[in-house]
Amino acid sequence: MKYLSDILDGLAFTELQGSADTEITAIAFDSRKVIPGSLFVAVKGTVVDGHDYIDQAIKDGAAAIICEDLPAHTAGEVDFFMVANSAKALGIVSSNFYDKPSTQLKLVGVTGTNGKTTVATLLYQLFRDLGYKCGLLSTVENQINGQIIASTHTTPDPVELNNLMSEMVAKGCDYCFMEVSSHAIAQHRIEGLVFAGGIFTNLTHDHLDYHKTFASYLQAKKAFFDGLPKAAFALTNGDDKNGNVMLQNTLAHKKTYGLKSMADYKARILENQFGGLLLQIDNEDVWFKMVGTFNAYNLMAVYATAMLLDQDGTKVLTVLSKLHGAEGRFDYIIAPNKVIGIVDYAHTPDAVQNVLSTIHDIRKGNEKVITVIGCGGDRDKTKRPIMAKVACEWSDKVILTSDNPRTEDPAQIIKDMEAGVDAAFKRYVISIADRREAIKTACHLARPGDIILLAGKGHEKYQEVNGVKNHFDDMEELREQFKTIE
Repeated sequence: MKYLSDILDGLAFTELQGSADTEITAIAFDSRKVIPGSLFVAVKGTVVDGHDYIDQAIKDGAAAIICEDLPAHTAGEVDFFMVANSAKALGIVSSNFYDKPSTQLKLVGVTGTNGKTTVATLLYQLFRDLGYKCGLLSTVENQINGQIIASTHTTPDPVELNNLMSEMVAKGCDYCFMEVSSHAIAQHRIEGLVFAGGIFTNLTHDHLDYHKTFASYLQAKKAFFDGLPKAAFALTNGDDKNGNVMLQNTLAHKKTYGLKSMADYKARILENQFGGLLLQIDNEDVWFKMVGTFNAYNLMAVYATAMLLDQDGTKVLTVLSKLHGAEGRFDYIIAPNKVIGIVDYAHTPDAVQNVLSTIHDIRKGNEKVITVIGCGGDRDKTKRPIMAKVACEWSDKVILTSDNPRTEDPAQIIKDMEAGVDAAFKRYVISIADRREAIKTACHLARPGDIILLAGKGHEKYQEVNGVKNHFDDMEELREQFKTIE
């Protein structure tokens, strides 16, 4: 329990009705989570406006309200604070309520289209193996020094975010590594957090259903770096044309990593095969268990971050060489007849091309590549034909299927994808809406030595249809099918 005067620290008001001496028991922006003594923050969301629930919040015991628009009638016993932006205010009051946990940790954020989960997860594993207590906030799962907490969003809401970090502080964590999504930046979910560093991986076509234009998507990512403090570091992929854009207005210490262009931290790929990667870093040849050029970039982002956090280079490379990436990122198994099955979370055109080009680079002969791919419903429709086109260009056979159709008709999603299939590729493409049947078909089409890629779902253990998440696991399905082929 805290006083409003403490919780409102650093918040600018356009109007005030009441007192800052009120005791507050909790922060809520969902009226269903209001308990007696809560501070209710009315946020204008993309679907729901929290201002419509102010009366309900008061009925349920809210002691104070933060809002952008005062209601026509304000209850005398409830304090009202009017602000210019409630979403920003929510971040600030959440941080204050939990005693500004981000200032008690070294908080490092990872943003970009692809690689966020792998980089954040590797950093978490690396620093734990180096002897530190750490927290992880990622798409796959949240962790507090080994304790796993289910993850529902890439970046949690401000209340949950600060609550999780306060638990990390309570358990003695030194570092927290978190994914920072473009949605979270645009929706001010990271407002009030103090970062020790920010990492940019890359920027490609994604989330245009939300951001509308690529320029807006880029600006959302850039806003994260614009907000970094002077004491922090800003680390970007020097080989990505948008890397320098991220650094333009930041006050943070600027550094780059890469494989091709001049960079502060640079590596060279010596070998790239299914067994792993051989990289030359700082004149050292190091073998890593991860595969592909995209993972070489991820590993360099991690190595550079560790150096910027004053770790010993030799120890870092030794530990890093033993680590695996995040679940569902180029996970592969081999069938008894030597068919290779790969499960990857690739759900953007660039990510699909990265995985397929990696397969192309490391295949040894005339193996066929069969790609099973779908696109999520209620998400960016513009990337659907592009993803199908990329899959066709880099595969010998493509099976278009369902991903998470959500509230959309799976057949229509597949039809949108089919629009990207050029006439020359049509005879190599099959459309099977049932994902289980699509995987089964791929396995029976494969011959010894062929490579099957299941793209899009990666670590997910469900398929969402009309609001229901039904159990579905690509790797589990693959293993079952591999038992039936000779």
